[in-house]
Amino acid sequence: MANILVVDDELGIRDLLSEILNDEGHSVDLAENATQARAARTGNSYDLVLLDIWMPDTDGVSLLKEWATAGTLTMPVIMMSGHATIDTAVEATRIGAFSFLEKPITLQKLLKAVEQGLARSASSSLPASVATASAAPSAAPSAGATLAADPTFSSLPAVSAPAPHADTGPHAHQGFDLDRPLREARDGFEKAYFEFHLAREGGSMTRVAEKTGLERTHLYRKLRQLGVDLGRSKRS
Repeated sequence: MANILVVDDELGIRDLLSEILNDEGHSVDLAENATQARAARTGNSYDLVLLDIWMPDTDGVSLLKEWATAGTLTMPVIMMSGHATIDTAVEATRIGAFSFLEKPITLQKLLKAVEQGLARSASSSLPASVATASAAPSAAPSAGATLAADPTFSSLPAVSAPAPHADTGPHAHQGFDLDRPLREARDGFEKAYFEFHLAREGGSMTRVAEKTGLERTHLYRKLRQLGVDLGRSKRS
């Protein structure tokens, strides 16, 4: 989970970006102008900032320059605008902006830019010794060891050998009660299936959508229909 600051004077954009990033498992702070952004940056450390260029008090490029001059531009900053010129984008990049997003921002471009920015933030914060160690090859664990060590497997019904004289009929298969209507049995399996993937991917809807082969909008509807607790998946 990353700490992200979203700075935009439009309420609708702030709410939309906040909802998307929260769904991805991130912690999001909001600021509607440069004054609030300064206060937020002074009191907090952020892994990434999404910064609008055109704001009523101070424009985003000027605020970016302030941070760079003060030595507080220690996190990747993604500039956003629907009216900026190429020269403005080039200037922001020269000052130290990580990238630029043109409004209206598509979901795919937003998530890709955020992912790349956070990857940059993580790599720049690692000591050289840690980065070297993490790049070193290690022996691959056995399949059994991986399953035992991965806590996310606890979200699926346990599969164990039947006890003596236990009912081994088809309705006892893999811990699911199959002696019930097809729709109920299918919903039970699907809920466990999605809870497993959400737990394994740390609540990231993007990665779960990729793993399960579903569009994000379809995935959201499916999870709500099944009653999957998204907050619990992120906490896990």
